[in-house]
Amino acid sequence: MRRKTALITGAAKGIGRTVTIELARAGYNAVINYHSDENAARMLKEEVEGYGVRALTLYADMASVADIKEMYGRAVDEFGQLDLVVNNAGISSEVYFLDACEEEFDRMTAIDWKGLYFSSQCAARHMVEKGVKGVIINISSNQVDGCWPRATIYGPTKAAVSKFTKNAAMELSLKGVRMAAVAPGYTDVGWEPGDVRLEAASRLPLRRFASTTEIAKAVVYLASDDAAYITGSTLTIDGGATLPVVAANDFV
Repeated sequence: MRRKTALITGAAKGIGRTVTIELARAGYNAVINYHSDENAARMLKEEVEGYGVRALTLYADMASVADIKEMYGRAVDEFGQLDLVVNNAGISSEVYFLDACEEEFDRMTAIDWKGLYFSSQCAARHMVEKGVKGVIINISSNQVDGCWPRATIYGPTKAAVSKFTKNAAMELSLKGVRMAAVAPGYTDVGWEPGDVRLEAASRLPLRRFASTTEIAKAVVYLASDDAAYITGSTLTIDGGATLPVVAANDFV
């Protein structure tokens, strides 16, 4: 029986790394995209191959459409077809609106939005041409629904991702390809004890951050046949962070 193959962007660290591991555990071959940490990507390759699957590491700057196209070409050459793409790569930067500059705006939107768009296009074109009933999953953010300070670039960029997921899913449904999104909130990606961001956990309704495994398992579910009737949806996983009307509410 042929193994399915998944391409995961930004796979070397954080959520992307755990997504890759969970997909390998589920039996997927893995195309591990990385940008800045080749060593981490190679270590991840060795780890996922321990599950008996094949893995390939590929460099690509997700702000470059040329890099994205080359990455897909090499992945297809190696595995023949792609069944799943997880658009995880992204950067975030906190800057007040009045202090934001064009360079920061361009870099963040190029990776988080433009790169995801053209990665999805490459994936969808391949799936349609090969007749693959594939799945594309985009990593968005709960900032689509909530507002945080210093996020006037990042938040709207992620809102574009969730809206794009709806529009593209509508078109791709006619081709047998599904698209969905996962919108994490605060997620523990290995912050050091004492990091100021950890102080927010006690103010969340569930009083903790998500683990990367919880996000990754949601991706595996959305990619599975159990989710075959889900397309265009964004699954928010944020411990209820956007539920209180006033952040300081006791809500008990």
